[in-house]
Amino acid sequence: MPRRKIDLPYTIEYLSILDEDGNVDTDLEPDLPDDLLLALYRAMVLGRRLDERMLRLQRQGRLGTFPPISGQEASQLGAVAPLRESDWLVPAFREFAAEIYRGRPIESFLLLYGGYPQGGYAPPEQKNLPLTIPVATQLLHAVGISYGIKYRGQDDVAMVFFGDGATSEGEFYEALNFAGVFQTPTVFVCQNNQWAISLPRKKQTRAETLAQKAIAAGIPGIQVDGNDLLAVYVASREAIERARAGDGPTLIEAVTYRLSVHTTADDPTRYRTEEEVAEWEARDPIVRFQGYLLDKGLVTEERIQELGDEVEAEIREAVERIEQQAEELVKDPLIMFDHLYAEMPPYVQEQREQLARELQEKEASRG
Repeated sequence: MPRRKIDLPYTIEYLSILDEDGNVDTDLEPDLPDDLLLALYRAMVLGRRLDERMLRLQRQGRLGTFPPISGQEASQLGAVAPLRESDWLVPAFREFAAEIYRGRPIESFLLLYGGYPQGGYAPPEQKNLPLTIPVATQLLHAVGISYGIKYRGQDDVAMVFFGDGATSEGEFYEALNFAGVFQTPTVFVCQNNQWAISLPRKKQTRAETLAQKAIAAGIPGIQVDGNDLLAVYVASREAIERARAGDGPTLIEAVTYRLSVHTTADDPTRYRTEEEVAEWEARDPIVRFQGYLLDKGLVTEERIQELGDEVEAEIREAVERIEQQAEELVKDPLIMFDHLYAEMPPYVQEQREQLARELQEKEASRG
C-alpha cells in the first residue's frame, strides 16, 4: 500500500488585527461598543499602575513576593471580556487584571501578597477560582468544572489561563485530551510570554507554535498576537461561542511578553538581554490600544492623563484602607482555616483548636 497523507480536521491560524504601528485590519476589526473599549482601556491602565505600585510596596518591605503582569494586560483582558458573569475563570498566578475586571477587589490582592489569609477568600457569587501556584494543575480543575457544566446541561464555559512553561507539564496534555474526548466547554488560554522563569520558549518545545498542540488532542487551536487586545478578544469570543454551542474546547496561544520580573524574587538580567526587552517594549499593548482609541476619537491626551490620575487615586485609597485595617486583621489568624473545605476534616479541626488554645493562653499571659 502506498503512503498517503492523513487529512486532519484542523490547521493553525495566526490572528492580528491591530499591529504595533497602529494599522487596523478593518475586515477583521470587531464592532465593539465604545463603553466596552473604554472599560477595557481603563482596566489595562489599572492593571499596569497597580503592578507598578505593588512592585514599589514589595521593595519597601510592605508586600511579599508577587508576580508582576506588565506587558500581558491585553492577553488576559481581551480573553475575559466576552465572558458572562456565570462563566468560570480559572487563573494561574499572573492574571490579576482579569480578576479585577471580573469583580475581585484590589484590596484582596494587597491582602494576599501582604501575608493576610483574608486575601485568599473568593466570594461564592464570583465564579473565579483562587490563583494557582503549582504549574499547570489548574488546567485539570478547569476541565472538571466544564465537565460538570456539560453534565448539568448548562451553556456556561470555563476559561483557564496558563503560561508557556505549563505546556511542558503532563497536566496540560491530560487536560487537553480529556477536554477533547468529552468535548467539554473549556477555553484554554496560553499566555506565551517567552520565558518560563529563566527557561526560554525555544527550549520548551521544537513545535513551531504552542497552539498546534491542540491538533494532537483533536481540538481547534489558534495563535494570536497577545499584545493586540482586539485579536485576543475576537479569538476568545469565537472560542466561547463554540464552547457555548456544545462544540467543545479551544486552545488559544496569545504571543506576548513579560516586561518585568517573573516574580519579585527574580533577576531577569541574568538570562535575557536589554535589547530583547526594548524590542518588546516597542510592542506595548497599552500604548498600542491607546493609539487606537485616540484615532477613533474616544479619548484625548487630557483624558488619558485624567484617567491615569483617577486610577492612581483608586489604588492609593485601597492601599490606605488595607494599612489602616492591618492591626485588626492580624488579630484573627484562625481565618486561615476557613474557606478550605465544605466540611472541615477532623485533623484540620484539631489544628484549629490547638491554635485557638495557644492564642488564648498567649492573651491570658499578657493580662
